[in-house]
Amino acid sequence: MGSKYHWQSQNVKQSGVDDMVLLSKITDDAIVENLKKRYNDDYIFTYIGSVLISVNPFKQMPYFTDREVELYQGAAQYENPPHIYALTDNMYRNMLIDGENQCVIISGESGAGKTVAAKYIMGYISKVSGGGQKVQHVKDIILQSNPLLEAFGNAKTVRNNNSSRFGKYFEIQFSRGGEPDGGKISNFLLEKSRVVNQNENERNFHIFYQLLEGATKEQMETLGIMTPDYYFYLNQSGTYKVDGTVDSKDFQETMEAMQVIGISPTEQRYTLQIVAGILHMGNISFIEVGNYAQVESLDLLAFPAYLLGIDQNRLNEKLTSRKMDIKGVGKSESIDVTLNREQACYTRDALSKALYARLFDFLVEAINKAMQKPYEEYSIGVLDIYGFEIFKKNGFEQFCINFVNEKLQQIFIELTLKAEQEEYVQEGIKWTPIEYFNNKVVCDLIENKLNPPGIMSVLDDVCATMHAKGEGADGTLLQKLQAAVGTHEHFNSWNSGFIVHHYAGKVSYDINGFCERNRDVLFTDLIELMQSSEYDFIRGLFPENLSVDKKGRPSTASMKIKKQANDLVNTLMKCTPHYIRCIKPNETKRPKDWEESRVKHQVEYLGLRENIRVRRAGFAYRRIFNKFLLRYAILTQETWPYWRGDERQGVQHLLRSVNMDADQFQMGRSKVFIKNPESLFLLEEMRERKFDTFARTIQKAWRKYIARRKYEQMREEASDILYNWKERRRNSINRNFVGDYLGMEDKPELRQFLTKRERIEFADSVNKFDRRFKSIKRDLILTPKGIYLIGREKVKKGPEKGQIKEVLKRKLEVSTIQSVSLSTRKDDFFVIHEAQYDSLLESTFKTEFLSLLCKRFEEQTRSKLHLNFSDRIEFRVKKEGWGGGGSRVVVFMRGQGEAAQLKIGGKTLTVTIGDGLPKTSKPTKKGVPQSRGHRTQAPSRKAPGPPTASYQNGAARFPQKGPRGNEQTYSSPQKQNRPPVGMLPKQGAASKARHTPAASNNLDFLSVPDQGVAGMQRRKSISQHRPPPASQPKPQPRVQGPRCRALYQYVGQDTDELSFNVNDVIDILNEDPSGWWRGRFRGREGLFPGNYVEKI
Repeated sequence: MGSKYHWQSQNVKQSGVDDMVLLSKITDDAIVENLKKRYNDDYIFTYIGSVLISVNPFKQMPYFTDREVELYQGAAQYENPPHIYALTDNMYRNMLIDGENQCVIISGESGAGKTVAAKYIMGYISKVSGGGQKVQHVKDIILQSNPLLEAFGNAKTVRNNNSSRFGKYFEIQFSRGGEPDGGKISNFLLEKSRVVNQNENERNFHIFYQLLEGATKEQMETLGIMTPDYYFYLNQSGTYKVDGTVDSKDFQETMEAMQVIGISPTEQRYTLQIVAGILHMGNISFIEVGNYAQVESLDLLAFPAYLLGIDQNRLNEKLTSRKMDIKGVGKSESIDVTLNREQACYTRDALSKALYARLFDFLVEAINKAMQKPYEEYSIGVLDIYGFEIFKKNGFEQFCINFVNEKLQQIFIELTLKAEQEEYVQEGIKWTPIEYFNNKVVCDLIENKLNPPGIMSVLDDVCATMHAKGEGADGTLLQKLQAAVGTHEHFNSWNSGFIVHHYAGKVSYDINGFCERNRDVLFTDLIELMQSSEYDFIRGLFPENLSVDKKGRPSTASMKIKKQANDLVNTLMKCTPHYIRCIKPNETKRPKDWEESRVKHQVEYLGLRENIRVRRAGFAYRRIFNKFLLRYAILTQETWPYWRGDERQGVQHLLRSVNMDADQFQMGRSKVFIKNPESLFLLEEMRERKFDTFARTIQKAWRKYIARRKYEQMREEASDILYNWKERRRNSINRNFVGDYLGMEDKPELRQFLTKRERIEFADSVNKFDRRFKSIKRDLILTPKGIYLIGREKVKKGPEKGQIKEVLKRKLEVSTIQSVSLSTRKDDFFVIHEAQYDSLLESTFKTEFLSLLCKRFEEQTRSKLHLNFSDRIEFRVKKEGWGGGGSRVVVFMRGQGEAAQLKIGGKTLTVTIGDGLPKTSKPTKKGVPQSRGHRTQAPSRKAPGPPTASYQNGAARFPQKGPRGNEQTYSSPQKQNRPPVGMLPKQGAASKARHTPAASNNLDFLSVPDQGVAGMQRRKSISQHRPPPASQPKPQPRVQGPRCRALYQYVGQDTDELSFNVNDVIDILNEDPSGWWRGRFRGREGLFPGNYVEKI
């Protein structure tokens, strides 16, 4: 299908510019205005060169269907409107063509749409990649991992109803043929503290609410399920529901996902037991008696102990006391220390957090085991990580989250701004440097080891020298930070914490709890307790060997996240990166709501303006010489199969061969740089054309081979349909079957009504009769999906008024056809009966059409298509306007001659025709016919005379115009003891939230943050003009022999005959006295009647 007829050209409203490199002004305001225009017109995707900008629409958009998958598959980036499918397809094809691993970095603040973007990428890859049963299993796991990890790793925050509270790097592994046959997930920094505490208007992880809403009656009894307000771990925030979320339905999806991934029913049961056990654990409260903690209600110990398979008394002991090792000279001894109320609460929460985090790790590992592959070939990595976030109170978790985002911003700067400019200098390309804010200074402030030590290093030192519990340690940390980095321009301290000037703005961190959460120690008493569980599954979550002495400083949370962040950076640097920059247009989470200041702030800190300037002044494509030669060697004889000479000269030879303008490329020291995407698309298009030509040659030879083998079989099968029922025409019974009598490959105006890869099984120009039996030309097309009847109409208004356009008159699904009626005589009439109304048609190739239709009908319905043979056929006509539909009759009578004679009388059409071959006639058995272009004699039949009427052959050609309509598409077990009874209150009894501070409704933290020093350091930019695209290569003139022009349309009656339309020009190869001439038309040689043409 030619791009001329692509849906994008069908009067789709232009909204701003698709690629912001084309903006006339490069300012933050111009960028925001362009994004706003497109957002209001429901275009959420925009390019900056190869970078995709995605604005969260906060609603389901209509352009993520199978139609869009077909449109973007294999298409060049700029062939269609900006879309995440275009970026994904580009990644997938580059992986296969270049043999290089790819990754996509999705960044943006919390609620900007990163997780949804990751889902669409995985969904697209799943649809376009092939594979058998094993590959389909891997695809299912990839897709089902989303609902499972979202249930256990996502939660409602004030900024986002489905916020990822962990980071994941999902590596989809492929075979060399491009089938996804493995995968691996790396997860980072689960926000464990959410299990035991949530801010106002937020929720715990989704799985807790899903279990409470979706559990069966049996599960409710076994797990002690109550209402959410009963559980202390859920009732602190006062929020239990999320708009648009049905927790019970999501619970079913989570359980189905576990099943697909291969988590056994026993493991599923234990998983739910742990989730319920954590909730019950949270309800264990403590009172202080003589400075020591005691469990307030011993009854509340029973259910968590039962669910976790541990002794109730031992649980009580480990929550209120701790074993401490005292090392003396030459020996050590253990003593039991009784805890106070605060320490007991801390111990309870530490156990709950550890259980949940280890359960989450088990689920990730289960997914990895289900997808593991013994060796790696190719991969595409999708990074979906928590966004930059600012809350009313920002603690240690927000500090870690924002640090990881700072590192990702650094990668983007390194690869799109810094490395690109440095590469131009190294390669000797003329270049004027562009200033930008490099956030490496902020990353160093956080992670530096020495000179000066970063915030994380100071934090680890404080944790190593103190117990890290209570205000003392946090106060010491604040003092040491002031001494170490107090003079840093991106750091300030305040009375309760410190401020970091991040790339995305200033964030105030509350120091309270930093040391405690950084130590992240699980005491050995609690590990021993869980290792005493009667359930193997729970014991397996705590595999530590406690008998081995640990040496050295214990690892901290900040050490882990720093290592994970740097490992992630190293992994991403080994891949070819692609970028999606997500933008959140508002804080209301409502569609069409646009907060100008918020979007402008994101545009500024994401560095979009600098990105546009570098892209505009720079080069869209660069490749080292030998890789460029390998990719485009096929374009010339001198470079194919390989270039014998200097690589630099080979590249220059290729660029000259396609007539690329000199200002469109520069030769570096080891690479070629191409300025504009259009110039690159020219190369790609010519390469595709070369491969296409070779592919067609191979296909043509293969099809001929197949056709020779199936030639007689097809005729026999088709003949069996009419055998004993209908007389046959002498000329048709031994005729070859061609299928496409319209030349659909060269008819984009007809192909526009079909989907991109819809296979054409039959195409012919037929006569369709209306209610008055008036004959109208229609193009009849049969595909596996249905039957199309295409006509022509004159445009009555608009800029194309008076022009004749193709119009889809009727489309029938194969499965909806009720029957087909034919006469017993040798005529070409048939009636297709359907529920609404019937169609009376006439086609020379009816036998071929019917045989194919019967096959497709049987495939789809598992039943035979009903065929009626009668010389009196009644059919229903379409109801038009106020007139009734009614029925018409066709009567067939014996007459004289080969051609049918038609006589209209009211509502009856009488068709008279001469006798044909007997109804029992069969095709003549003979050798395989010679292929087209090799027949040494003219056809046995006489060449036809010039047509006298516009009927079948000889029909005047209709003008071929562009596409129709103005369609606006942007293109959805082990035996257990009975549970303890009498330990739970009656359903609905609420448990009051304990020691919860008074809630404040101050939402100032949701406003656009102060940009701080990082914002002040962003430079102003200067626009540069975009050079014109490369010119197209000029075609070489061809030496011409004798030629002729068609006076009439002719449709070939055999495989070695040419088909053509009025005014088509044919090269004459031979003029035979029989009247059959041999010629060449559109690269194909064949016979045609000489009296249908005139010499020129």
